[in-house]
Amino acid sequence: MTPPAAMSWWAHPRGRQIFSLLEKLSDSPDILVCRLIDSRITLVHRRLWPALMRMSGRLKKASLAQVHQQHTASGRHINRIVAYPKWVSREVLAEAAALSADAASLAIGPAVMAAAARRSPNG
Repeated sequence: MTPPAAMSWWAHPRGRQIFSLLEKLSDSPDILVCRLIDSRITLVHRRLWPALMRMSGRLKKASLAQVHQQHTASGRHINRIVAYPKWVSREVLAEAAALSADAASLAIGPAVMAAAARRSPNG
C-alpha cells in the first residue's frame, strides 16, 4: 500500500519520481510556480492566471510572486523571485480585466481563495 499523500513527499518511497515530475511541470511556460497557499510552493496552470490577477486585490501580493527554483551541484536549491506583477503579460492582464469578480472567484474556488488569503503559518 502506498503511504498517504499528506506526508512529506521527500519521505515518500517515490520521492525522487515526485521531485522529477515537479521539476518538469515547473519548467513549463504554462505553469506559474508561486507560494499561493500557506507560503508553500504552488503550481498554477496558465488558464487560471487571469482569474488570479482579477482577484489579486484579495490575495497577498507576495503569494503571487513567481518563483524559479534553481538546483546547485551541491544539492542546494536557490529561489529566484520575480515580484508580482512584473511577470504578468499584457495578454493575461487583458484577460483578467474581462473577467467578473464572480467568474474569477468561481474559477479559483472558494477553498483556494480562503487558503491564499489567510496568514501563512510561518509569518
